[in-house]
Amino acid sequence: MTDVLAKDSSVETAPRADFFDLGLASHVGTTRPGNEDACGHLLDSGGTVVFAVADGIGGYEGGEVASSMAIELTLRAWSESPPAWGAQKRLARAVQYANIEIHNRALAVPELRRMGTTLTAVAIEKGMLAAAHVGDCRLHLLRNDRMVQLSKDHTVVAERVRMGLLSEERARDHPERSALVRCVGQELIASVDRISIALLRGDCVILCSDGVYNVLTQKEIAHLAAGRDAQAACDALIEAANNRGTPDNLTIAIFRMLADTGHSAASAGWLSRLARAFTRRA
Repeated sequence: MTDVLAKDSSVETAPRADFFDLGLASHVGTTRPGNEDACGHLLDSGGTVVFAVADGIGGYEGGEVASSMAIELTLRAWSESPPAWGAQKRLARAVQYANIEIHNRALAVPELRRMGTTLTAVAIEKGMLAAAHVGDCRLHLLRNDRMVQLSKDHTVVAERVRMGLLSEERARDHPERSALVRCVGQELIASVDRISIALLRGDCVILCSDGVYNVLTQKEIAHLAAGRDAQAACDALIEAANNRGTPDNLTIAIFRMLADTGHSAASAGWLSRLARAFTRRA
């Protein structure tokens, strides 16, 4: 097995193993000298699960600082915000708080002036998923052996694909596929995508950095995540990506809903419509 070196900033106050299964892992990969990715989670007293993945940019030192700050500050801001706001507002405010703090640090420290990070944070509360997303980490939903991407990549190449100027096949190996049009920390106010969806029992939520999905297809990710507990699935994906000789850091978080959520799929065609709205299906 791969030796998983996790940079995981986590706080546990109310574990609920009967209701969910959560795993996180981060690894330096096979090429990079250090890990600019970070991940973390928080379980609060109300039974809400929060987890996040960040992929730093701006050179090793700056990227590592930015991603670590993003995770730590987002989880802290969430824990200090009033539950009455609701999960979506709490997440968006937490991500914006992290953005401002990283931006201010970059202005104050010349060595860090180019730093920034992607950041995708997810909260699962009362069977509902809420997410705040900036950058190109990918948030997927695996349901009944079908996986769709819920998030949009904020990259130059992804925008060209959405405009019909570039095919998905050419985009996969495009040399500028990691060039971001949005990130956390490089502007005073970040533009944050909000995602909300009802979960069903058995759903698997997969959040990963580009080091994972650039070497493993959606179908491969879905296959490795299925039939394993969350942590074992994270470890299997890290190992598979490293076996491909990934040139990037690797980070993945997997959440599996074990309990009945009280929700039901709106119709048999619901997942297909979701896939068309957000991205290609596996």
